Amino acid sequence: MNQHPPSGLIGYFLFLLISVGSLSAQNADQTFDRLSVAYVNQAMALSPVGATQTGDHRFDSMLDEVSESSRNYRLAFYERFLKLVDSIAGEELSRDRQVDAALLKNRLKSGIWRLTVLKEWEWNPLVYTRLTGGAVYSLMARDFAPLIQRLNHVADRLELMSSLFPQIRRTLKAEKVPRIHAETAVKQNRGVLNLLDNMVLPVAHQLNDKDQKRLNAAVKAARKAVEVHQQWLEKRLLPAANGNFRIGAELFDRKLAYALQTPLDRQQVRERAESEYRRVREEMFEVAKRIYLKQFPFTEFPEQTSEPYQQAITRAALEITYLDLPDRDGIVKVAGDQVQEAIQFVREKKIVTVPDAPLEIILMPEFRRGVSVAYCDSPGALDKGQKTYYAVSPLPEDWNETQVMSFLREYNLWSMHDLTMHEAVPGHFLQLAHSNQYPSVIRALLSSGPFIEGWAVYSERVMVNQGYLGGDDRLRLINLKWYLRGIVNAMIDQMIHVDGMTEQEAMGLMIEGAFQEEREAAGKWIRAQLTSAQLSTYFVGTLEHWDLRNTVEKQRGDEFNLQNYHDQLLSYGSPPVRFVRALMLNEPIPE
Repeated sequence: MNQHPPSGLIGYFLFLLISVGSLSAQNADQTFDRLSVAYVNQAMALSPVGATQTGDHRFDSMLDEVSESSRNYRLAFYERFLKLVDSIAGEELSRDRQVDAALLKNRLKSGIWRLTVLKEWEWNPLVYTRLTGGAVYSLMARDFAPLIQRLNHVADRLELMSSLFPQIRRTLKAEKVPRIHAETAVKQNRGVLNLLDNMVLPVAHQLNDKDQKRLNAAVKAARKAVEVHQQWLEKRLLPAANGNFRIGAELFDRKLAYALQTPLDRQQVRERAESEYRRVREEMFEVAKRIYLKQFPFTEFPEQTSEPYQQAITRAALEITYLDLPDRDGIVKVAGDQVQEAIQFVREKKIVTVPDAPLEIILMPEFRRGVSVAYCDSPGALDKGQKTYYAVSPLPEDWNETQVMSFLREYNLWSMHDLTMHEAVPGHFLQLAHSNQYPSVIRALLSSGPFIEGWAVYSERVMVNQGYLGGDDRLRLINLKWYLRGIVNAMIDQMIHVDGMTEQEAMGLMIEGAFQEEREAAGKWIRAQLTSAQLSTYFVGTLEHWDLRNTVEKQRGDEFNLQNYHDQLLSYGSPPVRFVRALMLNEPIPE
């Protein structure tokens, strides 16, 4: 498998040094711009599948390598680029480029740390199920090129899979793989075959006879390679998987710092989360009383109430919202109808400009299931004009009636509205459509999870505060419940990986503390084991968005305009909120 530029590493760096030039020959902005172009052009070669997902289609016929030599290549690339970026005097850069330089440094340092310290490549098999599934899905999901061309590239990649799977098996160290990761990989591995059966073979007849014959042969070989790997996962990896899914304080703190890019450390996140946890539960009780009174208008609430009393009233009000359930097989249709309703409201209330970008609601591909209920799959930064997918996971067919009802109660129609606001409008779909309009490609590639997730959670509350769905308290209660979920996400993220929180303790906090249904809590327990630091991004990003909004609103006073503020906020792309704050308020750019 050929992944790297033909010139090789030494030749590439020689070219890079010549092309970038010295600071004496050009100003700092020009130097950084050339560095950025070089980084974007060459970083794509490190992962052909990632390049396709980003919208760089130079490597669509190639497949990633996962060998030791490829890791060494990547490490040398990161280290050399970091030296080059460090050689540019930051104070000589324009403010926008100071932000981009800080993002690039963080990405390079994070990349070095992940390769040399975290080492997921040797203990996380989900890295590879995402890779094999993504190799096909990224070529077939969007019409960035003629179908014939994309099908031929699918064949190219399938022909390489027979070499990829043995690399994966040599790379993974079974004794370091946590059992939950091995179990999930067993479930996900065959997802690539589902893609072939549902996305590739139904349109393969459009190829000429020669190319169709090649594709069919490649599919047959890939099926065999996947099945061989499946047997290895089930009979070799799973029985030997004995790694600890808890990554511990040292790794968690460093990963959290790279992920959040915020001044808040783990303890500060914990303190703010616990404070918000108490406040939101109290607010939920006040909203719940109004809902309860509509159902039981002669109720008289005592002035002083105990925590168990508040818990009971809040649960009773939530039970009223759970009366409105979607059909088991109707979740995708419900999401589609709700997207249009949300778009209309955002435009009517002038909350934020809605970009003219295509959006499609789909069933979540099998190879991505088992981690989250829904996600927004926006086109890559280099793929202009392509569709965004709002993907919703179907209910597992092996669930019993109790499990199905638990899920539908959690994702009742009011919750589906909140989910749609988060994933689509005015959440991820809308925000990322704005972000992709920012001219800096490097910033689009180095987007901030806390900014993106924080905006999605923040925007839910904006919709509720603006009176969405007639200002119905049932939506407000559900929205508070979802925000409480985000708060608890940040708490269990560190409590599981650092403090040794047990499954029973986590389930208790999620079900009793955050009013989650058993199926949602069970799924989150799995997700928290499979990931680390990511569950904190929602809460921290939300805090930063509200802090910035409150500051700007106070400064602008009567001149504050919600749509103008949001359009300006989203005009900077998706950098960490502290950088947006500096740009909006003309403050010094953070280091």
